[in-house]
Amino acid sequence: MPDGTEDMGYGALRPVKRYQETLPNGVTYLTNSWGDGGDVDNTGVYVVPEGNYFMMGDNRDNSADSRYPMEVGVGFVPAEDLEGPAQIVLLSWKPGASIFKPWTWLNLRPSRFLHMLR
Repeated sequence: MPDGTEDMGYGALRPVKRYQETLPNGVTYLTNSWGDGGDVDNTGVYVVPEGNYFMMGDNRDNSADSRYPMEVGVGFVPAEDLEGPAQIVLLSWKPGASIFKPWTWLNLRPSRFLHMLR
């Protein structure tokens, strides 16, 4: 990925700020900031209604997860909507592949097709 851009999916790129973060044990890594995060940055405590679950996205600055109400995000997920653990990877793409760019389809990872999860 070029420095200062992040793949939004489907081959679209947008600028991002990159930071190097260091953990207390000295391990460092790069992290991308998609923006100020609006009203979900540095939020307080969430009270999850009984019988519901809080779903956290994998991108702290750009996940429409349970921090957002259902109208714009996931909201709190009722227990009855949970089906169980993931069991299989149907297909897998290498970074840079895009469904809208057929020439990138060679970036598929066939070794992971129909891969059973433990």
